[in-house]
Amino acid sequence: MLAAERREHLLGLLTREGKIVAKDVAADLGISEDSVRRDLRDLAAEGLCQRVYGGALPASPAVADYATRTTVAPDGKQRVAVAAAALVRPDSALILDGGTTALAVARRLPPDLPCTVITHSPTIAAALLDHPRAELFLLGGRVFKHSAVACGAAAVEAAQNVSADLCLIGVTGVHPEAGLTTGDAEEAAMKRALAARAADTYVLASSEKIGTASRYRVLPWADVTALITDAAPDHPVVGQLTARGVEILTA
Repeated sequence: MLAAERREHLLGLLTREGKIVAKDVAADLGISEDSVRRDLRDLAAEGLCQRVYGGALPASPAVADYATRTTVAPDGKQRVAVAAAALVRPDSALILDGGTTALAVARRLPPDLPCTVITHSPTIAAALLDHPRAELFLLGGRVFKHSAVACGAAAVEAAQNVSADLCLIGVTGVHPEAGLTTGDAEEAAMKRALAARAADTYVLASSEKIGTASRYRVLPWADVTALITDAAPDHPVVGQLTARGVEILTA
């Protein structure tokens, strides 16, 4: 089989099965695992898969730069935002993560809703400056420009000094095996720090992120109250998550 044919075969496996197991592909095609791993390295370099131990998973489209991500699945993000904003109770404290879906949540908070919003995103804070009844608490630190959020030791330390009723966090990948993932280690650590300071944590994930994975794990499912997604209830990955006991809120 030519290299181009192997590539198409691997991409087809990702689409049909949601993962690639290198040893199984090698056995099916009668080639070495090293050849499969080289092919996966090439695909990963093009952003077409996320390599993991023993094979690969579909890569998330949500690891693009911030400006590009604003154009990805805008309708799905709005549906997720509406469902998430409805969870914020009057006079409660909300920890709101950064990212394009969280920004949509901020814009969906009713103008008559009294609440406190704690965020490490200057973009989120700016979006709420004109909210008449939302108190703002901005956590500072080194700004990770890719997601327009503060990360690093200073930001994590600041997060440890707040508490909230609810935390809404975004991720770039949601996969039954890889779990909840994102593309930057410090951003993943910051998300964990934020989630640890809230009574309930909900994950915001529009449908293009379902079944994909990024490099760094954010949280175990046991630490998550529910996943909010616009993916259809009959989506195979949603079914797998439900079978694992993950609560799904369909937007």
